[in-house]
Amino acid sequence: MNIPQEADQTPEPDITPGGPRHVAIIMDGNGRWATQRGRPRLFGHHAGARRVREIVQSCPDFGVKYLTIFAFSTENWKRTQVEVAGLMSLFRRYITKETRALSEDGVRVRFIGDRLRLDDKLIKLMNDLEAATAHNDKVNLTIAINYGGRDEVARATKRLAQDVAAGRLDPESVDEETLPRYLDTYVLPDPDLVIRTSGEARISNFLLWQSAYAEYEFIDTLWPDFTREEFGSLCASFGGRDRRFGAVKT
Repeated sequence: MNIPQEADQTPEPDITPGGPRHVAIIMDGNGRWATQRGRPRLFGHHAGARRVREIVQSCPDFGVKYLTIFAFSTENWKRTQVEVAGLMSLFRRYITKETRALSEDGVRVRFIGDRLRLDDKLIKLMNDLEAATAHNDKVNLTIAINYGGRDEVARATKRLAQDVAAGRLDPESVDEETLPRYLDTYVLPDPDLVIRTSGEARISNFLLWQSAYAEYEFIDTLWPDFTREEFGSLCASFGGRDRRFGAVKT
């Protein structure tokens, strides 16, 4: 039970000066975490889903306004039918269970990725959650499901080409500022920090365009073991980085 504190005892938020405004996370290591405990891989995915809540709730304390998490990639369909079906069931259960808590915590939820391959029930739950939290602005949580960076750019390019063909867009006006308006993330700022858990040092087709100037942290911690404290430490470390975006200090 949470015991309310007196007003003068409420701690100040531990916001890191100069910390990342937008953090993206490749949540890796659920399967290995479960295997180490002699349990099936889906046991690890359920543990990972519980970890999401803690990290989302900690975002305001570290000044993180936007959090994007990689839940299921376009390549993950290659996994066993049992695991894929279990993950889809987990997504439906997560949305149903967490809608109220996310809304009460002031979290606005968006989904990115190609929804066409997802089942109708899951799509409806996703749409309903987006609508139910549309008025929130404390934290912007974006969940990538059936998402791939190359697939996203291909879909965006197709929409751009359709606008050119229809005469809605002058091809001579297309520049590097044009394509982002067609991406799934068009309403979001680019990520400042990308974290990958589990010791793998690759980006796995995640936010390829958006992360051009992001800072990266590849850590050994398996996702179900990733704590609020470690998240805060990485945000603090980001605050000490010298980000020049290709320029040279004078």
